[in-house]
Amino acid sequence: MLFSRLLPVGILAAVVHAQADSSSTTSSQSGVTVITGASEASVPTGSYLSLSTTITVSTSSSAVSTEAVVSTITSRSSTRTTTLGSTTIFAIGTLTLTGNATSSTSTATQIVLTGAGHTTTTALNGTSNSTATSTSSSVQPTNTTPCNNYVEFCDRSYGNITEVAAHNSPFIRAGSVAANQALSVTTQLNDGIRLLQGQIQWNGSVPHFCHTSCDVLDAGPITDWLSEVYDWVVDHPFDVVTILLGNGNYSNVDKYVPFIEQTGIQNYAFEPPKIPMALQDWPTLASMILSGKRVVIFMDYQANQTAYPWIIDEFTNMWETPFDPTNRSFPCFPERPPNLDDANSRTHLYMANHNLNYDITLLGNSLLVPYTPLLNVTNNVTGYGSLGLTVENCAANWGFPPKFLNVDFYNVGNGSVFEVAAKWNNVTYTRECCGLVESGATRLDMVGRSAVVVAMGVIGVVWLLM
Repeated sequence: MLFSRLLPVGILAAVVHAQADSSSTTSSQSGVTVITGASEASVPTGSYLSLSTTITVSTSSSAVSTEAVVSTITSRSSTRTTTLGSTTIFAIGTLTLTGNATSSTSTATQIVLTGAGHTTTTALNGTSNSTATSTSSSVQPTNTTPCNNYVEFCDRSYGNITEVAAHNSPFIRAGSVAANQALSVTTQLNDGIRLLQGQIQWNGSVPHFCHTSCDVLDAGPITDWLSEVYDWVVDHPFDVVTILLGNGNYSNVDKYVPFIEQTGIQNYAFEPPKIPMALQDWPTLASMILSGKRVVIFMDYQANQTAYPWIIDEFTNMWETPFDPTNRSFPCFPERPPNLDDANSRTHLYMANHNLNYDITLLGNSLLVPYTPLLNVTNNVTGYGSLGLTVENCAANWGFPPKFLNVDFYNVGNGSVFEVAAKWNNVTYTRECCGLVESGATRLDMVGRSAVVVAMGVIGVVWLLM
């Protein structure tokens, strides 16, 4: 049995040895790219900004108005107008008023995104005394419009909601072992993904979403993907979406800005009132929705919030657990930024990288790719190596769950990743999951003898792990 399991690896070694004298090259055949010599760093690194200084950009709070909110966005050749309707803040709870009365409540607040005006008002934080005059005995309205799929989220802080992230969201090529997702970005958002992450590399003079190298997996220009996200955002006025741009080349942010601005997505971009933002500084989803600034854009390296306040430096605002983990225990400690102290770890957003990988080294190529045989376990609610256990451990370590759960192939598990998030948000996940999956045989985009090596390498690794 041991011999039979080692056989594919032995064949692989023989093939690799036969190619040992060939140099690292890049070539193309029938539109398929052949690559050798690419290497993926185990942990990205770059310059990190200090958390020691806080800059207050604006001290004014978000306005809450009873007037209709109309947002007009001009992008490319079209102009889109979104009307949110009349809005009022009301407290959740029982409040009986007769004529002129004074009342107090200790319940949380809820935003009403649609409905008629009302003469009754309450304190915005729902905890202080409030005086109200009522001219009607009608029951106070309650919100029925969900924010990010849940009514309960409208009055919660952005930092007080756990959401599922699509690791390498653009990398959806059917059958490629370098792919991380199976469904389009529109489907990802429809299913409930609320953070979209992707790595940028330069393909000539145009930034593309590429996995380590554009020779390995090229998902196309960032403008195509961002335009698709923009269209979804326009069509969903009650959703807050987060984008995390991985600066794979560590280029200055101003090189990317013209391409981002071509899509119009910056018109919806949230600009933080503080640099950096601590956990308690983030506004509610409702206030972001009402302001029209409901796309949060992070960049991991080389962000410059002085020049472009809408592109937020990731690591002064949010830390991450170990990058591209290969350890099924998924330890929950800050790896990036390095040397983050305990106090700052507990007062800032964080993202749990829960995507299990294994390393393929072929003809000089070192690639971390998703460990697909264990996806059902990795994305599960319970059990060793599961997403559910990871979040439980993180919450025990830091006193609160991660803001984002960064997963591969979120659709595997029939919504289990969303069920985990719902549990920690104290809501119930009842949606159907997930969209249709494209079919394709597992491959890495190489041809000829390289393709044979890749196929045998994958088979050998999987066979040994059976």
